[in-house]
Amino acid sequence: GSNFIAGVFIQAVNKKMSIYDAMMRGLLTPGTALVLLEAQAASGFLTDPVRNEKLSVKEALTAGLIGRDFYEKLLSAEGAVTGYTEPYTGHKISLFQAMKKEFIVKEHAVRLLQAQIATGGIIDPVHSHRLPVEVAYQRGYFDQETCQFLSNPKNQTRSCFDPNTHENLTYTQLLRRCVPDPDTGLLMLPL
Repeated sequence: GSNFIAGVFIQAVNKKMSIYDAMMRGLLTPGTALVLLEAQAASGFLTDPVRNEKLSVKEALTAGLIGRDFYEKLLSAEGAVTGYTEPYTGHKISLFQAMKKEFIVKEHAVRLLQAQIATGGIIDPVHSHRLPVEVAYQRGYFDQETCQFLSNPKNQTRSCFDPNTHENLTYTQLLRRCVPDPDTGLLMLPL
């Protein structure tokens, strides 16, 4: 999946900007910036829309694409793809297993799963490919209650503030307002 919000595009000056940079300049709220960056990390990597580079969370911090203030939260989001280490056994466990064992807060886990669904499907932590919600449920990645919750569009979290319209939107709704960058094809939120 690569259909996530990669950055912002400031139309008045024809300029691309990273999500973190847009937040630092006051163009995005910290909450929206975090949700957008978590969605990237939960899809496998963070994107520098200016350089068209894909980076791990650790690489993004070193490159200055994100700040230390978001680092731990984005590492946790990256675990949605790479898996989480079970502290007692050292085994890799899935996002849902980490949520069930309360290693990750349920609301945060649901937001990451919703971001994966919006960007192409639940990521299979073993085989690293995307799955529809129903298939992920059948493979035991989460329980029936979580499957039903994720399958209902009414349950999508409205955690993205659109700075253009001042509406609180779901990630999917904000994604639909994005435009592809003509140079890279990355989806950019126009401002």
